[in-house]
Amino acid sequence: MMQERFEEAGKSAPRRKRRVVGMRRRWIMGSVFPVIIILLFIAAMTSVILMANYYSNARSALESKARAGVSYFNTYVMVSYTEYYRSAVRFADNFESADTIELQFLDKSGRIDISSRGQIIGLTPETPEIRRSLDGGRMETYSGKDPLTGENILAVSAPLQFDGSVVGVMRLVTATRALDKQVLLLTLVIMGIAVVISGVVLGVNLAFMRKVALPVAEVTEAAKRISGGSYGIQIPNRFDDEMGELVDNINQMSQQISQSEKMQTEFISSVSHELRTPLTAINGWGETLLADDSGDTEQLRRGVRIILRESRRLTNMVEELLEFSKIEDGRFTLRVEQMDLQAEVEDAIYTYRELFHQDGIDLEYVNAGEMLDQPITGDPERLKQVLCNVLDNAAKHGGSGKRIVVSMEREEDCYAVRVRDFGPGIPEAELPYVKQKFYKGSSKARGSGIGLAVCDEIVRLHEGTFDIANAEGGGTVVTIRLPISREEE
Repeated sequence: MMQERFEEAGKSAPRRKRRVVGMRRRWIMGSVFPVIIILLFIAAMTSVILMANYYSNARSALESKARAGVSYFNTYVMVSYTEYYRSAVRFADNFESADTIELQFLDKSGRIDISSRGQIIGLTPETPEIRRSLDGGRMETYSGKDPLTGENILAVSAPLQFDGSVVGVMRLVTATRALDKQVLLLTLVIMGIAVVISGVVLGVNLAFMRKVALPVAEVTEAAKRISGGSYGIQIPNRFDDEMGELVDNINQMSQQISQSEKMQTEFISSVSHELRTPLTAINGWGETLLADDSGDTEQLRRGVRIILRESRRLTNMVEELLEFSKIEDGRFTLRVEQMDLQAEVEDAIYTYRELFHQDGIDLEYVNAGEMLDQPITGDPERLKQVLCNVLDNAAKHGGSGKRIVVSMEREEDCYAVRVRDFGPGIPEAELPYVKQKFYKGSSKARGSGIGLAVCDEIVRLHEGTFDIANAEGGGTVVTIRLPISREEE
């Protein structure tokens, strides 16, 4: 047995591990992964926006410088070519941003006449914004590779005009190497932050899933073991949240199933014993009478009485089982009518008084002469069944007290019938379970253990209550409360 348990534990561990991995994968793919994708997308969009903003600011700065320079030349300098050339050379030599920006003056054909750096005079840059500015007479910009140097540049070309005609352009050019490096560094910082946050989110979720998935796997494994027949196992509860509540419910379910299974097993054993005893008596006395050739009338009458008594016991037991099966599958019904409950109680007492007297038990009826003639709505046969079952139980379990007291009184809008014995009573720990089907507790008395469950169901269908408690001074008291007919009131 111990080896089988180790083998079962060894088999369940990989299953539990696969279940945890599967839950973790689904959680990551369904919840964490989309969050990380969105986070990285936001970081990428932020980088693009910042890069566009940096380039926009740089372009605005160049356009502002170009606009100011062209305005000066077009207003004060463009009076003759000599004046223009002299002013352009002086302007290029004194250009204050020459370390980062190159100033160029181009003629109408797009060739460089003057440059703040001087090495490229006479060359034609051939960037598209130059021709657009010459042809359109407006400021144009360009961002991309410089055909002359092959590096990334940002250029602004503004038209120079003489007598209303465009005669050249002033061009400001700056390399974007430093700008690209700054944007790249900023992008790396943003993406790095996004990756760190993604890692934190992933780590936190993995830790969270470990705390959730492992308990779920344990609970699932325990539920599987319960469904496989390991009733009564308990899961250690280390949680104080919804998971703890789930574990408590499963533990309670396991305990109840175990208790129900135990009661059912005891019931089968008890019924088998109960059936065997009268059948043995019937079979034995039948064989005895069959083999008796003496013709003793007293012996014959005695044997027939025993056979009849045991047959009635078998009949009562079978009827209880049939009633229980009707309750279980919902076929248990009532045939209600207006009835006199007091008459039924007194009739049951009259029936049982002489039987109990033969066993030395005194059956008393306490009514104080009160006429309780208001009818109730009920099934006379079923209620008589309840009264007879309760009286029979009182004699069976409390007969050692040699006294049973039955009383009936009105309590507001209902009748209360009480049956009290003076026997040993019921252990307090067993009281909550005595009305459960198959439950017999520590009692050694004969019976199937379903009689009280049937009684409780009958009274419940009459909208009444069926209570069992220990009485003061010893013994057990059963209280049956049934509502008085509203139509009569």
